[in-house]
This record gives sequence, C-alpha cells and structure tokens, in this order.
Amino acid sequence: MAGGQDIETRALTTIAEFEEAVHLQKTIWGFADIELLPRRLFVVANKIGGQTMGAFDGDKMVAFLIAIPGIKAGGKNYMHSHMLGTLAAYRDKGLGRRLKLMQRDDALARGIALVEWTFDPLELKNAFFNLERLGAVVRRYVPNQYGTTTSHLHGGLPTDRCIAEWYVGSPRVNGIIDNNRQPRPEIVARVAVPADIEEVRKSDSARARAVQTQVRAQFLEHFRNGLEVTGFESTPEAGIYLLSRLEEKA
Repeated sequence: MAGGQDIETRALTTIAEFEEAVHLQKTIWGFADIELLPRRLFVVANKIGGQTMGAFDGDKMVAFLIAIPGIKAGGKNYMHSHMLGTLAAYRDKGLGRRLKLMQRDDALARGIALVEWTFDPLELKNAFFNLERLGAVVRRYVPNQYGTTTSHLHGGLPTDRCIAEWYVGSPRVNGIIDNNRQPRPEIVARVAVPADIEEVRKSDSARARAVQTQVRAQFLEHFRNGLEVTGFESTPEAGIYLLSRLEEKA
C-alpha cells in the first residue's frame, strides 16, 4: 500500500469512477442498498456544477468526495459537501484533507465563498479535523437529520448532525491552511463528549443515547443564545467543543 503522498487526487468524470464511488460507500459505512447515493447522483452533480473527486492508489479508488450546489435565501450560492469517505486502511494519511483542499481551490476559483457539510458531533476525530485542521465553524445543530440508518458506524442512534460552515477565503481559514493561525476568539462555553464515546456506542447503547441527548440539549441552548463553535480540544477524558459569541460571516 502506497503512502499518502504517493496517492493521486483528481476529479471523477467517468461512469466507471462513479460506480466505484458507490461501491466504496457500502464498504466504508455498510449502508443497505436503499441508502447508497446512486451513480446517477454523481453524474448529475458532475454536470450541474457540483464536485466529484477521488483519491487513487494506482488504479484503485481509496477515497471520494461529492458535493452539490445550493442556494440560500436571497440567492446566495454555496456548495453542500454531502459525502467524504476513505477506506479504513488509508485513513490518517491526510487524504481527507487533500480532497477538502482540492474542493476549496475549486470553490475559490469559481467565486464560491461557503462550503457546508454535516458531521456527527460524537465523531471526535471528525470534529477536530473540521474545526482545527480546516477552520470550519458550527452555528446549527439538527436532531436526527437522516433518520436511523443501517450503518454500523451510527450504532442505531438518531443521526444528529452539526452543520460545518467553511468560509473558504476567510482570514480564519487562510490562517489555518497556511499554518498562520489568527488569535482565537474568547471562549464563553464548552460542550464535552466522553473520549471513549466510540467504544460506548459499541458496548452500551443506552449510555451512548444518554450522552447524545445531553450533547444535543447543550448545543441547541448555546446556539439559541447566540454562540458558535470556533474550536476543539482533546483531553484524556473528553473531546471539547469551544464556543464563542456569534460573528457575522461574509
């Protein structure tokens, strides 16, 4: 298996590549067929201004990304990054970040200021990646966004999601990408998730659900009170979301 830097990242453009991305979904998440993003969605995304990207170890696709264009109130366009997945054997090699930076370069080249996606607040590695490695912020929390799924990774819990907002040309994001961070805003609240939550999901579904319920209540209250997540830190006991006063975004 090649190292991360030997793996090519490129746009996906062919039917065969789209089909391979569909197969990767089942391998990575274990979804039932009805929950897979179909080949035709990749075709449509590719044709209407979305983003379909992949990482390849030789001829083998080992990671992929799909995003579709969206329009907010007032006609403001943005990119909804719907799915990013990497085969287990290729994780922790920086492939996710390479695909996200490729996505950012494409967005900036087309004048798209905002890329959004959802992530599970109990997935602490994803939280760190989104907030500290990419510079996204979070201002919205959606309980059970996708309903209960067949994926073993979701552990039968409601699919609660944070909405990551990635302002790809902002000083915050530029500083993080260029390793020249801006000063952190003042932290006024924290939401802690037990560091062992991944194991808890596998072994104690009742406790996992109780943690999720508590985390949901805290996030919803903080967002009602005008806070946003601007950082993330890890301790041996917990992954901790750091919240600051809401700032207007460009």
